[in-house]
Amino acid sequence: MNGPREEKEHKKVLLAYSGGLDTSVAIHWLKENQDCEVIAVTVDVGQSDDLKAAMRRAKVIGASRAWVIGAKKEFVKDYVIPAIKANAMYEGNYPLGTALARPLIVEKLVEMAHRLGADTIAHGCTGKGNDQVRFEVAIMALAPDIDILAPTREWNMSREEEIAYAEEHGVPTSVTSDAPYSIDESLWSRAIECGALEDAWVEPPEEVFGWTAGHESSPATPEYVEIGFSEGVPVSLDGTAMDPLDLIESLNELAGRHGIGRIDHIENRLVGIKSREIYEAPAAVVITKAHQDLESLVMPKDLLHYKRGMEPHYANAIYDGLWFSPLRKAMGAFVEKTQENVTGVIRIKLFKGSAVVVGRESPYSLYDSSLSTYDKGDLFDHSAARGFIYVWGLPSKAAAMVGAAKDGNGVMNEFAVKEGSQGVCK
Repeated sequence: MNGPREEKEHKKVLLAYSGGLDTSVAIHWLKENQDCEVIAVTVDVGQSDDLKAAMRRAKVIGASRAWVIGAKKEFVKDYVIPAIKANAMYEGNYPLGTALARPLIVEKLVEMAHRLGADTIAHGCTGKGNDQVRFEVAIMALAPDIDILAPTREWNMSREEEIAYAEEHGVPTSVTSDAPYSIDESLWSRAIECGALEDAWVEPPEEVFGWTAGHESSPATPEYVEIGFSEGVPVSLDGTAMDPLDLIESLNELAGRHGIGRIDHIENRLVGIKSREIYEAPAAVVITKAHQDLESLVMPKDLLHYKRGMEPHYANAIYDGLWFSPLRKAMGAFVEKTQENVTGVIRIKLFKGSAVVVGRESPYSLYDSSLSTYDKGDLFDHSAARGFIYVWGLPSKAAAMVGAAKDGNGVMNEFAVKEGSQGVCK
């Protein structure tokens, strides 16, 4: 097993280019400090940015070539849908939009690096963020022969110094000292960091939100939506069959209009620090809630509870950059098996930032009103309850008798006689 790579000359560097401050500065910095050819590559996973404009900007800064790779359908099919099936929410809140996109971006970067003969892949992730781990572990898993550069770890500039560097060297960027936010988007979530958001006491200013309406501006009346699933995959909206990509985009707009999907939480980063994170994820929040409810309708109790216990581990693996790990793949195989009967329709009420399940149906429903009802037509055998409770509670009763005997009050002997034994319960 090889140790850390030795420093070497980097002749052709493929840069994962987002168009933001870090990667824009990285183009100039790499050319100035590494004297290498820089090729900018952006993978389209649903960003709302003008990606063609970003490519033109990359070439103005100094990239020899700039590419956009369309990958939205692949992102949904191979990454988002498995996450939906696993109800993957890191720490119960974050739907992992950024974390899910990283392994796909690396897949495309590796393909392009081999195609263009690049010896190095660079990224714009900071030295205390999660993405550096996600990028580099995925590169190591897919292309151990390719070197990795992380300019932001080497230049060690603060956010303010980076903005000043861009201004000094004529690097065009939309980030300014007045609007210092760092934003990452995929069609599954929008992440906002930096600036005033770093104060955990300060309410996020309305200006940071781009996908969701505030409480005051969202509709004054609720709206209902029906999401259809087939084996865990969302396939219809209000009775109309839809490709999952189109469905997600439609729900982002619809649920976002009702202010649903705003997430503000303290997150435990992989690198050991806590950070205040702001996300917008309208479709992710609604679809996951619907999927969880449908599973509750069609899964037996033991399977449902076991899967719920496993889901945080699946989410952690994604968050920790281990998409290509044997563990994540094995958990994915289990999740896939659990989805065989997750077919049906969930009805959700959208109103003022809340999404509430108000109806559900499935051909595989395990809910039987004739067993659960308290009205006429009740088919549950009430007489069976006494025997069930006796058998179910017997271990607790036996333990209690042993405890009482240990205390010296003689109850254990009385219990043993009643059970027809000589001090031993068989």
